[in-house]
Amino acid sequence: MVDLNSSTASYPLLSLSLCFFIIIIIFRFLSNSESSPSKTPCPQSYPIIGNLPGFLRNRHRFHDWVADMLSQTPSSTLRVRTFLDLSHGVCTANPTNVEHFLHSNFQNYIKGSRFHDVLSELLGNGIFNVDAHLWTLQRKIASHEFNTKSLKHFISETVTSEISNRLVPYLSAACDENKVVDLQDVLQRFGFDNICHVAFGVNPACLVSDNMCQNTPSSNFAKAFDDAVEISSSRFLSPLPLLWKLKRFLNMGSEKRYKEAVEVISHYAIDIIRSKEQEQEQEESEDHDQGCEKPRKNQDLLSRFMFSSLNIEFQDQEQKRKFLRDIVISFILAGRDSTSTAMTWFFWLISGHPRCARLIHEELLATAPAKQPRIFSYDELKKLHYLHAALSESMRLFPPVPINSRLTVADDVFPDGTRVGKGWFADYSAYAMGRMERVWGEDCREFRPERWLDDDGAFQPSDQNRYPVFHCGPRICLGKEMAYLQMKSVAAAVMYEFDVVAVDGGATAEKMMNPPYTLSLLLKMRGGLPVRLRRQLHTR
Repeated sequence: MVDLNSSTASYPLLSLSLCFFIIIIIFRFLSNSESSPSKTPCPQSYPIIGNLPGFLRNRHRFHDWVADMLSQTPSSTLRVRTFLDLSHGVCTANPTNVEHFLHSNFQNYIKGSRFHDVLSELLGNGIFNVDAHLWTLQRKIASHEFNTKSLKHFISETVTSEISNRLVPYLSAACDENKVVDLQDVLQRFGFDNICHVAFGVNPACLVSDNMCQNTPSSNFAKAFDDAVEISSSRFLSPLPLLWKLKRFLNMGSEKRYKEAVEVISHYAIDIIRSKEQEQEQEESEDHDQGCEKPRKNQDLLSRFMFSSLNIEFQDQEQKRKFLRDIVISFILAGRDSTSTAMTWFFWLISGHPRCARLIHEELLATAPAKQPRIFSYDELKKLHYLHAALSESMRLFPPVPINSRLTVADDVFPDGTRVGKGWFADYSAYAMGRMERVWGEDCREFRPERWLDDDGAFQPSDQNRYPVFHCGPRICLGKEMAYLQMKSVAAAVMYEFDVVAVDGGATAEKMMNPPYTLSLLLKMRGGLPVRLRRQLHTR
């Protein structure tokens, strides 16, 4: 007798077996085709799911995973296939390739839809989210303003004021109480206050106390900015963008929070723009009554853009306000956490390398006589060559933006022979480049500031294509000098006053092999940087 139930039950099992067999054949075929020596190497890839398994296995050490793969390929370039084969691209750590698509063939590699889709609500048509004419116009105005002495002076004064009135007193109180503080959090709050002051002329006062006032416009703005950046980061790193786009369409979950955060940010920015318009009208009226033109009172970036000749025809005042809002929010995003992230890794590295800490401290004492508290002037900061080298070396190993991306306009071929198709993404990993022996030598994974100094001990900058921490080519970071000024000012003031001791012991050789970072747009330290502060001997 035939068991009909048993026979029927075997059909699904047989179907599954056949499907599994077909998948194995497809997998072997694609694996063999990918291993062809004539093609750019590709990380282990599977049918349909692409590189997703490798990504998920290495999510906790994503940048080291990428660095390991790039270092094992002859050209330091990899081909990438995403989930469901939705997009293709390449990732490189080859300086020649970086120079090609960020400089020589700049027009063929744009921000494009990959950036605009993710950041359109937050940045709108701001400088870091657009291409072509809109980018050229904003870049021209911003470049002019960043090269003016008045802005450099304003930035220097702002940083000095924030350090002397907020940062050093905050750390002094923690030191006197023998309190463990999360230095990453402290530096983030300091950096946000500083960039808002520079961009808006308004200080949200995040670094006032651990129990700062809640439900004020400034504190709500700071919280909304945190949420917006976090959710933007998760959008970028999502293996399946359709998921967050669906959540956005349905206005649910994190996308609902994102929409609410952007509304808070926009409302705060537009209110400041309106108040500055009123100030401008009042000043113009006073100048007209007195028959003379006074020097501009406000030196922040927003005021400078408002006074600049934008050469844009706006439909109405609201459209102009939206344009100004996009520009300034873009600069706040760029400067919000970049320097604080770089400084966090710097103090972690210094805490684990006492010889370097001692050399920096000796340089500080040699540059300026003992004085408490000590805020170093612009001219004094220029003399701190070893500190400059240590900061550059720290960013070589831990660049604030570890990986960057472009979208290809037309088919192209990199100098190393890698073919890049139209519509592909082209990434470069600054994190991986800092760990490439063929770029930095056999000691590339060691923290050694001396590699940046000449025989006389003077700092020597590196070729930007092998050190793209501040990007390179036409889009090179306009705030590079501002960032170095802020980082050197903070490091000098803090290290002159305190010995910073990381609770985890700092950057040991073992920890350097598996550094504690989070997977985000910025290379933030996982769990923060808990430290204790001790007064330097000469300040006791």
